[in-house]
Order: sequence, then C-alpha cells, then structure tokens
Amino acid sequence: MKAPRLADYAEIVGAERIAVLHRMARRLEGLSVVMINSTRVGGGVAEILARQLPLLNELGIRARWEVMEGTPEFFDVTKAMHNALQGSAVELTPARRDAYIDANRRNAGRLDLAADVVIVHDPQPAALVEFARTPVPWVWRCHIDAARPNRAWWSFLRPFVALYDASIFSMASFARNLPHPQYLIQPAIDPLAPKNAPMEPHEVDAVLARFGLDRSRPLIVQVSRFDRFKDPLGVIDAFRLVRRRDDARLVLVGGSADDDPEGAEVLRQVRRAAEGNPDILVLDLPPDSHREINALQRAATVVVQKSLREGFGLTVTEGLWKGRPVIGGAAGGIVVQVIDHQTGFLVHSVEGLAYRLRYLLNRPQLAEEIGTRGREFVRHHFLLTRHLRDWLTLLLAVTRRGA
Repeated sequence: MKAPRLADYAEIVGAERIAVLHRMARRLEGLSVVMINSTRVGGGVAEILARQLPLLNELGIRARWEVMEGTPEFFDVTKAMHNALQGSAVELTPARRDAYIDANRRNAGRLDLAADVVIVHDPQPAALVEFARTPVPWVWRCHIDAARPNRAWWSFLRPFVALYDASIFSMASFARNLPHPQYLIQPAIDPLAPKNAPMEPHEVDAVLARFGLDRSRPLIVQVSRFDRFKDPLGVIDAFRLVRRRDDARLVLVGGSADDDPEGAEVLRQVRRAAEGNPDILVLDLPPDSHREINALQRAATVVVQKSLREGFGLTVTEGLWKGRPVIGGAAGGIVVQVIDHQTGFLVHSVEGLAYRLRYLLNRPQLAEEIGTRGREFVRHHFLLTRHLRDWLTLLLAVTRRGA
C-alpha cells in the first residue's frame, strides 16, 4: 500500500490545516531529529512513529528512528518500571537498577544520536541522556499514566528525566515536578493507515468469517495488548453479567510487543477465564494485523476499553473514528476522548461496564447517534495532522526557531 502524503489528508481535515503545517515547517527546514524508543513493532508508540516520521520528512525535517536493544532481563525491569510508574507496588532492587543503567549505557555507545534535536520516548531509554548527552535539545516524551507513580521508582528515574531540556505528557495530570518546561501533546491516529482506512462491507465480512464470526449477533470488542492495566479479565466478568439477559458475543483482540514480557502470562489467564464459553473469542494476532483489527472494530456493536490505568488509549480513538459507541474505563486519556453520554460512556467497575453494555445493546438508535458524534470528535481533535501541528510547535519552541 502506497504511503500517504500530506495532500491526501486534505479531504478529511480540510486544505487549510495542511497549508498551516507547510507554513509552520518552513522555519524548521533541514532540521535533523532522532526519535528513540524500545520497540519497532507492537503498541501505540511504534505505530505513531511509523506513520509520523515520513510526513515530517515530507515537510523538510530530517527525522529518523532509532530503537534501543536490551536483554530479556532489561525488558523485565522496564515492564516493572512501567507498572510502577502507573502506581503498582513493585520492588526496586539493586539488580534491577543495575540492569536498567547498564542497558542504557550500552545503547548510548551503540545508537546514532547525532541530530539537532533528540526525542526519547518513555522510561526504557530515559537514562540515555546520562551517557550520551550532546549540546542540543533533548526532550523526554512520556506516553504512560504517571499521575500517581510508585515513589521509589520515580525517585530513581527522576534524576535522569531532570537532565532533559523539556518533557512531554499526554495529560496535564501526568506532569511531574521537573526543572524544565513541560508540554502537552495528546496522541492521534492516522485515518489513512490500514488500521483506520475505509473498508467495504464485504471485506469486513470476509475477516469475520475467518474468525468464525458474523453480524447475526451483537459483537462486543476490546482491542488492546494483553496487559493487566487493560483489565481483560474484568471485561470477561462484565460480559458474563450481560449474557444473563442479552444475546451477544465478546471478542478480546490483542497481541505482543517486543518490550512487554508480561503479555504471555496475561494471555494465559484470559484464555483460562474464557475457557468453555463459546460466546467469548480470544484472538492473539501478529503486530501487522491492521486490516483484521480494522474490520473487527467496524463490525463491533460496542467497542470497549476497560483500562484501569491508561496513557491515552489509541484503541478508543480507533473505535470512535469508526463510528462505534465506546465504553471506556475512567482512566488517563480515555476521559478526554469518551465524553460521558455524548461520545460514549465512562465506567468505574465491572458492574458499571455490564450496565452500560446492556444499555447500548438495547438502544441501537442511541448507539448510532453516539458513534456519529464520536467520529466527528476524533476528526477535529485526534487525527495525525493535529499531532503533526503539535510536534512542529514543540520543535519551534525547543530550537527557538519560532521566536
């Protein structure tokens, strides 16, 4: 599939928004930017980088992507760090500290970090700044819900983050006490990516048939990594309550990420919980199953994202963009996308999710109206063109080219 160019988005967001991007980029022409994260496949960060970097280059910014390497021990540590920064009680041992620092030190000597601006994504490579600092702006981009971090882990990570020239968070409530400017950039989806591009009904039906599904019964769909914070077990519990009175099927769609070693164990727990129930389908899909996910979200009667903690929740954005009513956990970035009673419903418990599922399943006209409002809300606020505008603004600020 041919990669889209900026002009291709004009039909969706309007030609003026594309013209604004070109005008902003003129002052940044020739700027070199390197983005660093911990995986090239799996998860929203990798998807955003893959879609955003070609468009930055089209705008005249020389943007490239570096991925840090690590041992299984390192990724065990960074998964523990991820959970701790989202509030879990995880022990920070000397061995974990050493594994984290050693991996960052090794990658500082291996990665090509020569650029006019260095952008480091999330906690895994955050300590690179300690070992590879160059006299250019370094920016830390935190994608996770850091509103109430584990104190010991944040105390360990904060001295590294404090060395950056700026940091970026997805929500104002995630920002921390740091000695540098902090910026707010909410993630976004690419409406022309295979996961979000339009599909014909017969294409959707063909995907459903591959998984033994059809549209004869309502489909409840949650798409997310198999992660405890996504609460797939809570979704199963809610679905069992729904099935006492209403006919429906539940589809839990997930996959793995290179930097998430806990996913396999969570998947095993989900499969055990679903065992013996023919109305629950658990799909572990490869990272490139974009059209399959697109089809399942489009076929959904209701899209669910019952997160307990959430950095932003791009699967919510995807569901809204496809005109589906969304029920989300009242956590993190979900609350700025799911406007209660307008673009969907926010819930705080298993029972609350079951109630709202039954509410929508029995009100198809309301569900359609909510889905229509949700799609328009995403078009105005959470598409890639807005994300590019925010990044251009950030680059103008940290390089002082916007003065």
